[in-house]
Amino acid sequence: MVRNLSAIGKEPFARIEVRTGTDGDDMTNQSDSFIDEVTADLRRDRLFRVMKRYGWIVVLLILGIVGGSAYYEYTRIENNRQAQAFGDAVLAADAAPDRAAALAAVDAGDDRNRQLVAGLLTAGALAEQGQGAAAAEDLRALARNVQSGDALMHDLAMLKAVIAGGTDMNPADRDGLLTELSRPGAPFELLALEQKAVALIGAGRDDDAIMLIRQIQQKDGLSEPLRRRLAEMMIVMGAEPEPEAVAAGAPAAAAN
Repeated sequence: MVRNLSAIGKEPFARIEVRTGTDGDDMTNQSDSFIDEVTADLRRDRLFRVMKRYGWIVVLLILGIVGGSAYYEYTRIENNRQAQAFGDAVLAADAAPDRAAALAAVDAGDDRNRQLVAGLLTAGALAEQGQGAAAAEDLRALARNVQSGDALMHDLAMLKAVIAGGTDMNPADRDGLLTELSRPGAPFELLALEQKAVALIGAGRDDDAIMLIRQIQQKDGLSEPLRRRLAEMMIVMGAEPEPEAVAAGAPAAAAN
């Protein structure tokens, strides 16, 4: 009986302890849930205040991105349209009876590159019509208007001016321009040296021309068309066309 009473006496306490532990967990869970809800409400309030204060900046950024993209696309389409219109006008002018006048009338707009292209084409048409002096003057004016940082287009216009002017150009001016254009590292160094050789041949200085052509033939970057033109000039002057032929003939002469 004592053993049973002992068991009976302990059983209710065991059940009470179990029930007490469960109630504590429930209260803890409720407390955590309440804290989470309060934290979420605070975060929402804080986010709302931030959006209310800085939301207009976000809207402006979105509008700026959308507007910038639209403007870029419009500009790209408009530039393509203008370029196509300019190309069509150039092709039509090139097929006209008076090419120089038609090309001069082509509207290049405010684009400096198109203005330069139109000027080069117009000067080329003038030179083909026998107006070399006028073409050279237009090309020199065109070179003066080229932006200082664009050495390539400046030198191209000046080289074409020298070629268009030919023997009608003042010899001192021509030599000065060719000296500037043939400086080491210049975009059209080799072509300018070729024109110097042509000027020497025109002045009857064949020996100087041959010496200069030999120097040009030894330079790097010599194109095949330029190599052929130089060889033809050497043949006209009665010299060996290629430096290799001179080098091969030297040992034979020494042996004799």
